Amino acid sequence: MSRLVCGFLLVVCVLIGCAATPAVPPRPALINHVVFFKLKSPATADELIADCDEHLARIPGVVSYYSGQHFAVGRDIVDSDYDVALYLGFMSQDDYENYLEHPTHIRIESKWRPRLQWMRVHDTIDRTR
Repeated sequence: MSRLVCGFLLVVCVLIGCAATPAVPPRPALINHVVFFKLKSPATADELIADCDEHLARIPGVVSYYSGQHFAVGRDIVDSDYDVALYLGFMSQDDYENYLEHPTHIRIESKWRPRLQWMRVHDTIDRTR
């Protein structure tokens, strides 16, 4: 068999192998900050999401971000007693601490805290990194 044919067959085998083995999704960040908000007025959820999107996602050190509302799928096990969820990822503890002390974070938190029934904060670290 010629080298060209062997090379072609090798490429085909690698491509087939890659297609058959799904890649593991990337882990978003080292430190993951997840916040759930219960609003006094659920009708203001879109406004909270817009504030988070416009301001918090832009703070230096944020490497991954998401905000949104509960997704009702009809499963009893899924917690649905919140109005908005917020996720931010950081690659270092310094980035996370700078975020917490950033004037924009403090301003948004001050604006929304009086409008909340409650807020739950969950911070996790990815020890595989």
